[in-house]
Amino acid sequence: MPELMFSISATNRSPRANEWHAKDYYFMSTEEFKNKIKTEDFVEWEEVYEGTFYGTLSSEVERIWSIGKNVIFDVDVKGGLSIKKKYKENALAIFIMPPSIEELERRLRSRGANDEDDLRERIDKAKYEMSFANDFDKIIINDDLQLAKKEAIKIVTDFLTSE
Repeated sequence: MPELMFSISATNRSPRANEWHAKDYYFMSTEEFKNKIKTEDFVEWEEVYEGTFYGTLSSEVERIWSIGKNVIFDVDVKGGLSIKKKYKENALAIFIMPPSIEELERRLRSRGANDEDDLRERIDKAKYEMSFANDFDKIIINDDLQLAKKEAIKIVTDFLTSE
């Protein structure tokens, strides 16, 4: 299997407990993030939640390619579609779908990391994003994590070895 590496996304939100700059995210101020938008330093970016930006720096993609690895992006729906539009047949867009909204809500509640308003916002966002699933190359239902992982590995391996 070709070597893969997750890209590290940039965000203007504050780090959570146990998150580190340049490991989990590139944390930056809102001003710095907006300046990078203006200078077109992002492959993709979105205001995922009001006032909260996430994006993938072009320099991050170049860093991973420079060490001979293929990039895996963990981005929101619009970001994924932007990447697919930019890289066309050189990108594989996979939508990871929860088995149901109810199960997604159960999983989010079990984490205990979100207040009720945040939880509602995330559920509403998930419902919206699920409406884009058919715009992706493949859909994986994450009902059983181990099976979903195996399916993802097979899909990615087939894509990378068919070139």
